[in-house]
Amino acid sequence: MAEAHQAVAFQFTITPDGIDLQLSHQALRQVYLSGLRSWKKRVTRLKNNVITGVYPASPSSWLFVVIAILATMYTRSDPSMGLIAKIQEHLPLALRHYSLIHSKVWSNMFFFTLLWFSLIFTMRLCLKQLLSYHGWMFEQHGKVSNTTKIWAAMVRIFSGRQPLLYSYQGSLPNLPVPAVKDTVKRYLESARPLMSDSEYERMTTLAKEFESSLGNRLQWYLKLKAMWASNYVSDWWEEYVYLRGRGPLMVNSNYYGMDFLYVTPTPIQAARAGNTLHACLLYRRKLNREEIKPSRVPVLNVPLCAAQCERIFNTTRIPGEETDSLIHWQDSEYVAVFHRGRYFRLWLYHAGRMLSPREIEQQIQRIMDDPSPPVPGEAKLAALTAGDRIPWAQARKEFFSSGVNKRSLDCIEKAAFFVALDDDEQGMRGDDPAGNLDRYAKSLLHGKCYDRWFDKSFTVVVYKNGKNGLNAEHSWADGPIMAHVWEYVMTTDSFQLGYTEEGHCKGDVASSLPPPTRLTWDIPAECQERIERSLTVAQALADDVDFHVLPIQEFGKGAIKKCKISPDAYIQIALQLAYYRNRGTFSLTYEASMTRLFREGRTETVRSCTSESCAFIRALEGGESKEVCRRLFRTASEKHQQLYRMAMTGGGIDRHLFCLYLVSKYLGEESPFLKEVLSETWRLSTSQTPLQQVELFDFVNHPEYTTCGGGFGPVADDGYGVSYIIVGENMINLHISCKHSCPQTDSHKFGADIKKALEDLLELLSPEKPDPSKAEQNHSKKSKKDL
Repeated sequence: MAEAHQAVAFQFTITPDGIDLQLSHQALRQVYLSGLRSWKKRVTRLKNNVITGVYPASPSSWLFVVIAILATMYTRSDPSMGLIAKIQEHLPLALRHYSLIHSKVWSNMFFFTLLWFSLIFTMRLCLKQLLSYHGWMFEQHGKVSNTTKIWAAMVRIFSGRQPLLYSYQGSLPNLPVPAVKDTVKRYLESARPLMSDSEYERMTTLAKEFESSLGNRLQWYLKLKAMWASNYVSDWWEEYVYLRGRGPLMVNSNYYGMDFLYVTPTPIQAARAGNTLHACLLYRRKLNREEIKPSRVPVLNVPLCAAQCERIFNTTRIPGEETDSLIHWQDSEYVAVFHRGRYFRLWLYHAGRMLSPREIEQQIQRIMDDPSPPVPGEAKLAALTAGDRIPWAQARKEFFSSGVNKRSLDCIEKAAFFVALDDDEQGMRGDDPAGNLDRYAKSLLHGKCYDRWFDKSFTVVVYKNGKNGLNAEHSWADGPIMAHVWEYVMTTDSFQLGYTEEGHCKGDVASSLPPPTRLTWDIPAECQERIERSLTVAQALADDVDFHVLPIQEFGKGAIKKCKISPDAYIQIALQLAYYRNRGTFSLTYEASMTRLFREGRTETVRSCTSESCAFIRALEGGESKEVCRRLFRTASEKHQQLYRMAMTGGGIDRHLFCLYLVSKYLGEESPFLKEVLSETWRLSTSQTPLQQVELFDFVNHPEYTTCGGGFGPVADDGYGVSYIIVGENMINLHISCKHSCPQTDSHKFGADIKKALEDLLELLSPEKPDPSKAEQNHSKKSKKDL
């Protein structure tokens, strides 16, 4: 914004009498206010760095130093056992020229400040050691050992008060490297139900050879990295799993988040965009000030890593021919908006302040009222971000590295986030609510393949009927981070900002707001051909996606907990049962688990298909008695919980093997065992979207404001992707994806199988109700006996 005003702030003309300098006071004021806001942010960032740097102490505790200096000088004592005198002897000459009292003050100040820092370091070290204890996670529900009680009390003591978002980062432990033999053992255990006897024997031989030879050498390098880096997995995971992928981000990597299921707060598109964008800015302001509470494990308040929050806004994935890169800017005062094939820059700050929702609504309406058509190649330009990465990288270098195209592309990439104004109406509505809900999900996942900028950290989508949603790029962070943002945005939009009776945003409009700026392009015919080729690739991928969203309202977490079963284990075993009924076999199953108990932790894989779950399903489908099936189910549930806890606490399988495989590639070594493990196909990929800010919702008084969660595309061509969210006590929402091109997969049929499996398990586990007829017979027998 400042650059635009500078162009008109200083004007001059050369006359015979000299240079006539003309100043625009209004423009100068805009430049001043914009700069003032920037300096305020810098001061806030510096203040937060100081507070976080000394946490769990506080900067005000340095007063202890002043009090200690005064006390020692008044009492003429030396608590340092001679260290203060030694410091006084070695003071710089410039300080020793002062009087004796002044030199004593400097010596005391140096000693007690050093003591203050030592105490802070000790407290952080103690907290780090305390957070390295994970025994609490493996204890039975409701049975807490004395060790855990003492540990929890110590954590509360050393955790400090009123932490900022990043206060615990320096106290989080590093992700441990498991022993090779433990990982190999756990892998073979997970592979057993999916292999025949001969296949399992061959894999066991390969595993033992790897463990006894190459494995130890690779492990040595991995331990060396773990000593040097904050996290031995995360940087390689980001680079090799995400940034080096050369296929389309759309469907394959990006994911989406939905609006409220039953409610659309306003039918006015511009108004909904106004509140949504303003709520995003409010969240970013809290993020910049680190006022967002650190995420914690419920009940025990164990902090989770917040490193992924740093790149929520002002972040873009830049394509490269070999690997992409993530670029993050400190600040951005505008968003890039797409509407009917045109791109606009929309400033979100004016005169050093954030625009109100009503002002943003007015600016959005200006964009929607703009009658100008797109220039050739502009309308479908974003298809480059939806197709393969190499053609996009080549086109970017050839056609967008200079001139007007570079300036416009820079504007999009440096924006806070991307906004897409759709002309379609979406949501669970009309005569076919279920079908429309499926189309809504597909629209958020891929749109028209050219109306989302898939490289941006996230795209806010606002539809013609006021429905909204988002599409998020995956490499910079995992789903729970974006879900946290979206929960805040949805609830702030509806419960805090609100709308007028006519459906418009609240507030006043400043008359001096400059209109949004239309971005300009000069796209040659050759580039237009490449855009069309990328669109063809993306359109084929989008058309192949078969998607089904299934809200289950008959029961939820409340009914499952009455059976004294973990809801996640219950759903995972139901997914195994549904897949077995759907395909007649078991499948390698991926469930995402977080490792944010550790510094810079991201995810780990829980291999949900176990020998115990397979034994239960075979018994249930084979007609075994209820007692046998219940016993086997509880065994399978306990096994799943054990695997999930192991994954969360650094004892997973797949990230360790992945890193060992990368080390082997760096060393030029071939491992048949690692090669086979890393080539396995995950035909059932699952993930739970946790509801993190429950306090923002009111499912009792406002059950209609129910979040629907989000989903992702299928991982395997012949498999399913299943995302689920447990909402309140009485609802589970499922997002199921697969591909039309595979004749063996059908999202609707699999959804019906999942729902039936969930119902069957509930019927199996629920306590049997007494038969009224039998109770009446027993009562009559007792009456006769009494007579």
